[in-house]
Amino acid sequence: MKVLKLSAQGLPQSWISLEQAVLHYAAEEVRWEMGREVAVFRGGHNAITGEQSIVTVNSIIGTKGVPDINPFDLRPALTNSKLFARDRDICAYCGGHFHDDELTREHIIPFAQNGVDTWMNVVTACRACNHRKSSRTPEQAGMPLLYTPYVPSLWEDFILRNRRILADQMEFLMSHLPKSSRLHA
Repeated sequence: MKVLKLSAQGLPQSWISLEQAVLHYAAEEVRWEMGREVAVFRGGHNAITGEQSIVTVNSIIGTKGVPDINPFDLRPALTNSKLFARDRDICAYCGGHFHDDELTREHIIPFAQNGVDTWMNVVTACRACNHRKSSRTPEQAGMPLLYTPYVPSLWEDFILRNRRILADQMEFLMSHLPKSSRLHA
């Protein structure tokens, strides 16, 4: 289970472990919290008062400090798992829905024609369509794209990089997605 760490201003910073979240609480760096309580950690007893230390961790925390991420400079890392999630495991050529191990990263303008490995030049394709298209463009192969590629926003990137998002975390992230995001579908 991961905790969604936000800046004090509410911008996503990272997915952190419960243990990392406890460190933020212990260092009094948590400015605010949202979502539901996901864990309770019990520490030792105070020698004078006898009170046991208890840290309650919520699923979303806003921490002190200047954000590490400028949303306007962000270019999310391109990985197959995030690409397949962006494209909802649907082949851009035949429209079929496939399991991740049946999919490939397909370059619209192939490397053989000086294509690059960027979000705007890749789509998800099944192995058969990728093989059939080969090192041609969609136009050259007579295989038009069923959807266009796009660069995920900061909010989409946080959804794409974590497969086990709690309902309250997903609701928070989805509320910030652009209306044009495929993740709404």
